[in-house]
Parts: sequence; C-alpha cells; structure tokens
Amino acid sequence: MTRYRERYVSLYTDFGFKKIFGTELNKELLISFLNALLQGEQNITDIQYLNSEQLGTRHGDRSAVFDVYCRNDKGERFIVEMQNAYQQYFKDRTVYYSSFPIQEQGKRGDWDFQLESVYTVGILNFVFPEDEYSPDCYHHEVRLMDTADKHVFFDKLTYIYLEVPKFNKTEEELVTMFDKWMFVLRNLSRLMERPAALQERVFTRLFEQAEVAKFTQAEMYDYEESLKRFRDINNVIDTAKNEAFAGGKAEGIEEGRVEGRAEGIEEGILKVARKMKSKGIPQSSIIEMTGLTAEEIERL
Repeated sequence: MTRYRERYVSLYTDFGFKKIFGTELNKELLISFLNALLQGEQNITDIQYLNSEQLGTRHGDRSAVFDVYCRNDKGERFIVEMQNAYQQYFKDRTVYYSSFPIQEQGKRGDWDFQLESVYTVGILNFVFPEDEYSPDCYHHEVRLMDTADKHVFFDKLTYIYLEVPKFNKTEEELVTMFDKWMFVLRNLSRLMERPAALQERVFTRLFEQAEVAKFTQAEMYDYEESLKRFRDINNVIDTAKNEAFAGGKAEGIEEGRVEGRAEGIEEGILKVARKMKSKGIPQSSIIEMTGLTAEEIERL
C-alpha cells in the first residue's frame, strides 16, 4: 500500500470530493458548507441525496452526471461540482446541467408551473480566463437580471462559482464559516495538523473523515486510482496547453491578429484529448475535462 506524504485527502480528486461531500455518512459536512456558502440566505437543516446521473427526457438524449446532487428540506435542488480545469464551454455546461433539476419538477396533468429553487455550485480549481474578474474577487453569484434596472428578475435559479486559487487568506484571517470552508477547499491536502481556527464541531468530523491513514483497504485503493487519474489528467493538460498556447501566441504575434491564439487554444484542447485517450483515460473524463463530444473523441 502506498505511503502518503499528505495526511489528508485531496478534495480535487473525485474520490476525495465525494467522500467528504457526497455520502450520507458525511452529509452534515455538505449542509455546513452550503449554509456557509449562502451566508444567511437560508438555514438548511437536512438534505436528501438524489441520483447524480440524469437522463434526457427522450431516448438518445445526452445525459449528465453530477459530482453531488441533493435536495434540502424545502425541496430546493443543489448541484455541487468540483471542476479541476477550464474547458471551452464551461459556463454553457453549468447552464445545461441546471436544466435537469428544472425539468424533473414538471408534473403531469394540472400543474401551475411553480418551481422550487435550483442552485448550481461550481468549485473551481482554476481562474476564469482573460482577467474576467479582479484578482481578489473569487466568489461569484449569478442570477437572471433585468439589464435595464439591474433588479433580479428570477431568484429561483442561481449559479455560484468559487475561484479557489484566488483565496489567499491565512489561518489568522479566517473570520466567517465561509472563510473557513474556503480555506479547507484550498489547503486540506497540504495540512499536517488541524488548524486552531477550525475548532467547530463540524470540522472535527471533517478531519476524522479526511485522514488518509484511517481509510479502509478498499477506500485506499479507490483513492490511489482517483489520485493517479487526477495527476495524469493535470500533467497532460498542463503540457498540451503550454505547447499549444505558445504556438498560438507566436502565430498571432507574427500575423498581427488574435486568430493565432484562438487557433492555438482550440488545437490545445484537441491535443489534450489525444494524449488523454492515448493514456487510456476513460472517455467520460475526457468529455468532462475538454468539453468535446464522444463522437469528436472517437475521431481523434
């Protein structure tokens, strides 16, 4: 069995994220995180985990698989996703995902179309490209807005994005529960001891469940496989992006226009997919990381 230098599980792995936030045993952790994220907007007291695999309404429709999908005690739906790398149509994907909890609320027969709220939470291990937001702005809450007077037109559809790499508060600067959860998301696998600032009971549970040495043999095997996939995918992406971006940038400078960079980015995505495919990475992971379709991947 592998001996780990890290004491606590990495939340950037599929196994780690779902163990901490996606199991009935640890649902108090997800409840605490969501309450901190919503910052007093509501007080969730219980959740029910729902089927994370969503099928289309008709045969042949594309499905969606969420990291974590749940409903609170008021019937509101929450999709919670960990996204490790930016993909070309990332925002489109989150909007598409949010359509499934909306559609499943439809009722046969007499129905007045009243909906319960849907929240899509994206925990991002990257920052949005092209300096879309300032360096110190890492928490984004997006709703449908009337552009004329800037009021929220529909408050039952909310997208929350957390750019985790931008969170740089030290342990001494942690004040709110939201601060503390952001600190956990950013730093858990780097810690060797439980920080003094995280003394709430819910964090006792967190650090007990996150300690790698306490995993069962089956959990250790699953974690090793998940960690290997995470590292392989990120190494492939980093290498391919660096090569493609450099080529695209050079071409753009030489021709005096931005198309070269755009073409470089597009070729970078294809190169990432080719390398992932050659390493035997599952097609579902390639789709998730690149935004390509199954058909496009099969043609590579």
